[in-house]
Amino acid sequence: MPSRDVVTVGSAVIDYIYTLSNLPEPDGGAFVRDHTSDVGGVAANVASGVAEFGNETGIITRLGADAAAEITDDLRAREIDCTRIRSGSEESSYTLILRGPGGERMIIAGGQSVPNLRLDDRDIAYASEAEVVFTSAYAPDAVVSKLVTAREQGEISTLVFDLAGPLPELEGRGTTPSTIDRLLSVVDLFVVGEVAAGSYFDGGVEDAVAALARQGVPRAAVTQGENGAFLLDGDTVTEVPAFDVDAEDTTGAGDAFTAGLIHRWLLDTDSVREAGQFAAAAAALTCTTEHARGHLPTEADVRAFLANH
Repeated sequence: MPSRDVVTVGSAVIDYIYTLSNLPEPDGGAFVRDHTSDVGGVAANVASGVAEFGNETGIITRLGADAAAEITDDLRAREIDCTRIRSGSEESSYTLILRGPGGERMIIAGGQSVPNLRLDDRDIAYASEAEVVFTSAYAPDAVVSKLVTAREQGEISTLVFDLAGPLPELEGRGTTPSTIDRLLSVVDLFVVGEVAAGSYFDGGVEDAVAALARQGVPRAAVTQGENGAFLLDGDTVTEVPAFDVDAEDTTGAGDAFTAGLIHRWLLDTDSVREAGQFAAAAAALTCTTEHARGHLPTEADVRAFLANH
């Protein structure tokens, strides 16, 4: 039996969150009405989400010395195994999250700890002990490429990949298009938002779904924020509507959606529609408080929400 349910690989960062009077246009300006910081990053967010659902979870990441203690303490408090975290002398990776008055946002990334992450044989052995391994395009190309090789060789049983950003944003720090091409032949669940989908698949959401089906990807999710998502299960496409909630902050909603899919579609045996509804509810609940992990729902929270919607 696997020693843990999920291992996530990639980014754990400090989010610096600025609530603005408005999101500025080019050459425009804005006023900071509030600012705070929190632990974030796609790998950390997904790990936190699946751990909140009761799964044994670990993370592989690299931290800068300036933020290592803060990030590690946060993850340990969420009962995430941190034995494969390493730190270096470089500045820790971070994001600047600019929030407009209506919850809309812009995200700017910096720092070198995540781009400097590399995997060794002990990392692969650790990942191979998990039932599901998750990574995203924000992980360095060398990292994702090594996970793809491990999946090709059967060392990893289930691989989930999130094409978390458009290709220009990834250049020089994240996964390359050639590695994504290679990954499509072995990935077990491919997740992509509409902006990143348009960048890689050169078309709209429907084009991305069709391309993933042609590639033979067994399971995929193409998300479109408040417009819901399309889930691909073999040759079947299922549309999953988003839930209408009073959103305080949409940061991390996509990561909560992915965590919900991993929990109910891969680790459990829900149908595609049931898993999609669960994931959509998890994302909606995440939006009702500030910050990416301000209110990560438990399974009981999601079930109660679904019972009333």
